[in-house]
Amino acid sequence: MTTSPIGISRFERLFRLAAELDVDKEDLRRHDEFVNRKIHDLLLRAQANAKANERDVMQPSDLPITKGLQERIHEFRQLDRETEIRPILDQITAVPPLDMAYGDELEALLPEVAGGLSVALAHSFKVIDPKLKNPQTPHWDRAFALFDLLV
Repeated sequence: MTTSPIGISRFERLFRLAAELDVDKEDLRRHDEFVNRKIHDLLLRAQANAKANERDVMQPSDLPITKGLQERIHEFRQLDRETEIRPILDQITAVPPLDMAYGDELEALLPEVAGGLSVALAHSFKVIDPKLKNPQTPHWDRAFALFDLLV
């Protein structure tokens, strides 16, 4: 979990820049759990894709990255220049053990995927409530439910 003051302030800045949201330490705990759950979901599909292509190692092309998520990853790369949050995502992004090995390129990409998911999550709050400034538990629950439908 991101508990250092520097980590917290960088996440606060990311959510502020991405969607004009104010988040706190408890929100960041929810964020970390969400990102790792969705990374796990994406990796399960990547594993299935690699197996279908008769490979022993998962590669970035196996990840089911949609157009929208790819755009959020690009947006994250831009925001990362201001927030310098990628090193924190490197630390908090869990790589769950699966039945297949991860390629080095895939592992290196996961923090950016986590960043793209973070930006998408921030934007989803504004879709749920365009005037929202400080997400509360019901907002987080709705956002998670939306992502669970699609990712």
